[in-house]
Amino acid sequence: QVQLVESGGGLVQPGGSLRLSCAASGSIFLFFDMGWYRQAPGKERELVARITSEGGTIYVDSVKCRFTIARDDAKTVYLQMNSLKPEDTAVYYCNRYPPRIAWGKGTLVTVSS
Repeated sequence: QVQLVESGGGLVQPGGSLRLSCAASGSIFLFFDMGWYRQAPGKERELVARITSEGGTIYVDSVKCRFTIARDDAKTVYLQMNSLKPEDTAVYYCNRYPPRIAWGKGTLVTVSS
């Protein structure tokens, strides 16, 4: 069973940056589309960025030009987040797109002054 472990979250001021990492216990990233999702307090989980098995990237409008999804090998996917806003505050998760693996614990991103 593939397991996903997200890391890199924290507290950052508006306008700041964070880089999230997603590590998998198996080599899945090269064969499937992967996504970064987030769940803000009181809201449903949403997809914010996706990278296809061919390396193409897709973003939700609210994070375009601020977030970048990338992968560097078969086991790690990143989310570079710049110009962070308070509305980006959420727990961030990675998973296949569409989701097919048990969710990890996620990593909390808090954007606040």
